[in-house]
Amino acid sequence: MIDYQNIINSITTSLKRVDDRGIVASYIPELASVDVNKFGIHIVDADLNRFSSGDANELFSIQSISKVLSLSKCISIIDNDLWKRVGVEPSGDPFNHLSLLEFENGIPRNPFINAGAIVVADILVSHLKNPKEDFLAFIHELTNDTSITYNEKIAQSEKDTGFRNIAAANLLKSYGNLLNDVDTVLDFYFHQCSIEMNCEQLSDAFFIFMNHGNCQNGKTFLNINQVKRVNALMLTCGFYDEAGEFAFEVGLPGKSGVGGGIAAVLPNEFTVVTWSPGLNAKGNSELGMKALEQLTTQTSQSIF
Repeated sequence: MIDYQNIINSITTSLKRVDDRGIVASYIPELASVDVNKFGIHIVDADLNRFSSGDANELFSIQSISKVLSLSKCISIIDNDLWKRVGVEPSGDPFNHLSLLEFENGIPRNPFINAGAIVVADILVSHLKNPKEDFLAFIHELTNDTSITYNEKIAQSEKDTGFRNIAAANLLKSYGNLLNDVDTVLDFYFHQCSIEMNCEQLSDAFFIFMNHGNCQNGKTFLNINQVKRVNALMLTCGFYDEAGEFAFEVGLPGKSGVGGGIAAVLPNEFTVVTWSPGLNAKGNSELGMKALEQLTTQTSQSIF
């Protein structure tokens, strides 16, 4: 039996000695003040055993990790119809680039780049009666935790500085791939990115991707084919233009966010979340990437 607690304790200790901790995202002003020295990790396994180390109980902005949750809600509603409006290929570009969107006539390359997530947001705005409230209720169901909520200051900060997202939404609108009012869709999108969780809560939210679409209380949210597709997209597109490196070094499906979080899964075995706000040049958590590489190396566990 693998001693996860001892392994993650040793990882946390080793990372305290790392000098290069990355740079905290500053283009969203509300994120700029987060302490770069923070690091947390939490694992929940298939038998609901839990292992935590470091700052695993401290709330952070999940940012782009929310795209996995919005995608899941979307495909639970319209299933394969989504792929008429969003592709499934890695972009090879940073998450907020617009060049491919115009080149490919308004069809985003995948749902994890910003343009693709905005199309997903548009679909949820169309199908949910009260989009922000209903999406939050979905996350409450996944985690069995009603304390999770939006950070309104971060949402406003993103709205005030989200010029590329505004440009992407208008470009999508010009190609007919945004059906609702641009401001309404972006308000939902900025709020979904502003959701705050800690490592444990986010591990619970991602449990369904490890457990065939079933959350911890046994309720089914996605079927096995839908989970397969979400996990495939996380593996190929979950780390901006560093997805290949993550697959090579870590070997797990996962998703990062510029708040410093990384959520990853080993199907049938565990869900793991790390948080360290300092980012590398590609926008992924510097210490989070190192921690997960150490985890899969020391446990000899990955999907490969």
